[in-house]
Amino acid sequence: MLKLTAAGITTLGAVSLFDTQFAKAQDMANSANNFYTSDKVAFQKVTYRTQYQMNIAGNLYLPNDLDRAAKHPAIIVGHPMGAVKEQSANLYATKMAEQGFVAMSIDLPFWGSSAGQSRNLVSPEIYAEAFSAGVDFLGSLDYVDRQRIGGIGICGSGSFIISAAKIDPRIKAIATVSMYDMGAAFRDALNKSQTVEQRKQFIATAAEQRWSEFDGGDTQYIGGTVLELTGDTDPVQREFYDFYRTSRGEFTPEGATRQTTTKPTLTSSVKFMNFYPFNDIETISPRPMLFVSGDQAHSKEFSQNAYDRASEPKELVWIAGAGHVDLYDRVDLIPFEKLRSFFDLHLTA
Repeated sequence: MLKLTAAGITTLGAVSLFDTQFAKAQDMANSANNFYTSDKVAFQKVTYRTQYQMNIAGNLYLPNDLDRAAKHPAIIVGHPMGAVKEQSANLYATKMAEQGFVAMSIDLPFWGSSAGQSRNLVSPEIYAEAFSAGVDFLGSLDYVDRQRIGGIGICGSGSFIISAAKIDPRIKAIATVSMYDMGAAFRDALNKSQTVEQRKQFIATAAEQRWSEFDGGDTQYIGGTVLELTGDTDPVQREFYDFYRTSRGEFTPEGATRQTTTKPTLTSSVKFMNFYPFNDIETISPRPMLFVSGDQAHSKEFSQNAYDRASEPKELVWIAGAGHVDLYDRVDLIPFEKLRSFFDLHLTA
């Protein structure tokens, strides 16, 4: 029951469903450039506070030729669940800044350099607030147009930015890439392979662990990406391993350890059971939504579900041949031009 992927989902039944991913997962480094930097972009570290009075760490990227006397559109970028801004979010923010946007990647609360104790704690509401507070911050910059702020959510952050946008109309355009509905992932697992009884067992285990930790026991972490591959490692885990446990994307923030990166705490993970980001998603309309997923992604059901439930204007883009993690960093597959045109169209003056 506690065998969770880096994106925080159970992989019950994953091997039979995704055997075809195995060979592909061995070649994931092709065109990968997670730690991309650009001489066309200026970068600075920033912090801002949420309504919970928590400091959020961000990286702000500005085009070198930005006219600071004018007002410009801005984009906030959230990283995959269990990751940090140095994994995928920085890449996306840099690429969007190259195309003329003010862009900011952030660490979600309890992860990376952002505040929050215990580390790796799950709190969907506080995650969503980090996006709204990011809008506060971006809107305070003299060179940002408050009426032209959008956002990109990668993997789990796709569900968090949707949650924020439902109650924050200042987020004018929303794009998700390789999105996970973190609530459905924990309740049902991939392709609804988890039973209600298994869900109850997980909840009971987490509840019992609360007694242990309240009495001074060690914090327990679940899932995340495996630390080594074996003959029994399933293809989904192999896909995540190729990013999080190799030089392709591995990054251990200050204060963390390799053993705990990507792994949420057991006792807080049950909060995802109460997380329904797609409920009322239609109320985001008429603000536009763009859903991007690989047509080979094990997570593609979530983008399809969100698209089906959202109201116009909306668009679903399938990237041919791409898996889930491919769109974290494989620059030859990530549709940056599509993202640029989407935000150019919908963040117009």
